[in-house]
Amino acid sequence: MDSGARGLTAGNWDAAGFWQVWQRFDAGDTGSIEDKKLDAFLRQLLMRSGTDEAVMEENVQRLRQQFTAAHPVPEDGRVPMEQLAGMFLSEDENFLLLFRRESPLGSSVEFMRIWRQYDADSSGFISAAELRDFLRDLFLHQKKVVSEGKLAEYTETMMRIFDRNSDGRLDLNDLARILALQENFLLQFKMDACSTEERRRDFEKIFAHYDVSQTGALEGPEVDGFVKDMMELVQPSIRGADLDKFREVLLRHCDVNKDGKIQKSELALCLGLKTNP
Repeated sequence: MDSGARGLTAGNWDAAGFWQVWQRFDAGDTGSIEDKKLDAFLRQLLMRSGTDEAVMEENVQRLRQQFTAAHPVPEDGRVPMEQLAGMFLSEDENFLLLFRRESPLGSSVEFMRIWRQYDADSSGFISAAELRDFLRDLFLHQKKVVSEGKLAEYTETMMRIFDRNSDGRLDLNDLARILALQENFLLQFKMDACSTEERRRDFEKIFAHYDVSQTGALEGPEVDGFVKDMMELVQPSIRGADLDKFREVLLRHCDVNKDGKIQKSELALCLGLKTNP
């Protein structure tokens, strides 16, 4: 098997990448995809791994044969996510994938609200006990009943996966990997390569996305969520301390009236735009 196909065997893929591809094919969130879509699914995974186009179709067919040899097509013609994940993901990444499916998270604003709540001392870390409390509150918010034993199992597994130096703490990036954050909202915009009108239109979409409270100003976790996504455009891994520093810089430059919020007009001014009246 060539490197493109070999790179997708268990242990060489991550839950985040698998989940992003999966969502494109399971739009109805059924937990399975039609067998006739399997080739397209495998092709997308291979594309993400950088497989050479010249050997793409050969690898797709090789992976399909490998998969169907272990999992005959069900009578209903649908392939369960668990079977595909078992082929491509390690045990730890498989656990994360299933947890993400149970507990999807909508935006960076929601993520940062959670982070601020449980990193109450702004240390840049959360402890195992804080992680357990977070998981309990997350399931309660989603109206799901989870036993204390299951919470302990989730917590223990996540700490084992992410607490690499065994200090009993997780950082900002660890929690981001645990949670099912959607793709960075800002990635879809290329504001520096657009006309003024297009930039203004994109700005309206961006501000509306982060202004969850619909007050016309970003505050608290809304600012945090915007900052997090901005930082990730230039560096994929960020620390809580780095985020706090960039947040201070942004507020210093954009918060003209010094109320601790970023008004829509203030952010537009910072970005060199004029908002619609």
